[in-house]
Amino acid sequence: MLKYTDQELRLLQLLSQRYPTITAAHIEMINLHAILALPKGTDHYISDIHGAYEQFDHILRHWPAVDWFEVISENFLDSRGRPRYVLGCIAERYPVVMHGVSLSIGSHDPLDLDYLGKLKALADRVQPHWISDHLCWTGISGKNTHDLLPIPYTEEALTHVASRVAQVQDFLGRRILMENVSSYVSFKDSELTEWEFIAEIAHRADCLLLLDVNNIYVSAYNHGFDAQAYLAGIPAERVQQIHLAGHSNCGDYIIDTHDADVIDPVWDLYAKAITRLGPVSTMIERDDNIPPLADLIAELDQARRVAQAALRREAA
Repeated sequence: MLKYTDQELRLLQLLSQRYPTITAAHIEMINLHAILALPKGTDHYISDIHGAYEQFDHILRHWPAVDWFEVISENFLDSRGRPRYVLGCIAERYPVVMHGVSLSIGSHDPLDLDYLGKLKALADRVQPHWISDHLCWTGISGKNTHDLLPIPYTEEALTHVASRVAQVQDFLGRRILMENVSSYVSFKDSELTEWEFIAEIAHRADCLLLLDVNNIYVSAYNHGFDAQAYLAGIPAERVQQIHLAGHSNCGDYIIDTHDADVIDPVWDLYAKAITRLGPVSTMIERDDNIPPLADLIAELDQARRVAQAALRREAA
């Protein structure tokens, strides 16, 4: 049975009132993420944008000057017709990566081999540069909550999750990236910090990481830990990609809604991440209140400026 503090119970009540399904943004109701990015290790920088259905036509007409695309895996597993056609056209012109929301790596349900089979088939078709999903659980007993739920940071959970990540990698025949999620409650039984848990998962499972800088900021605000200590505890050599996003500040807590511009404190934390990690493929998530493409690209330009400035300072 989960044990919550009085503060966490109050937060759950507030969340249930304001967001009946909590973290709806994470359901990712968009199909494509256009990304201005270069592989880690180049001397250029890397950034990205999310695209939606209505941007399909724009992409196919104009072939925007982006370096790669990220697709939400689930939106293409069973789809046919236009979504697959658009994905095929994009995969012919750009490198593609796949980002999932349904792996439920922290659940005690058996791994969904039907889902993994479809994921592998899509990967065989698209040939993504990498595949990612979230370090969380999304349901139990075959029921999907459509939320990215936190894991207790215990030795028992560590052993369980690392084993499942390794199984998934063996099934897919490739290393995967695991992403840190935002959280609004924690477990009294946790024995490790979140960053210690993530670092140990990466070590034991020999997987890579997708570091969501906005999620670090959100969870640090909600739980009162030091975001810079979090960054310092992440193994730099494991980080393959970064996410940035906007969020909703509700006063006592923050919700990771992906419906606004990146705020200055998150840009500052991102600069610190780049200083420590070096150039890492980065995307700005935008799932609601999506502005015109030109505005998204302007925010990408800011990401480039922030990263380039951080790299220059580090080199000086």
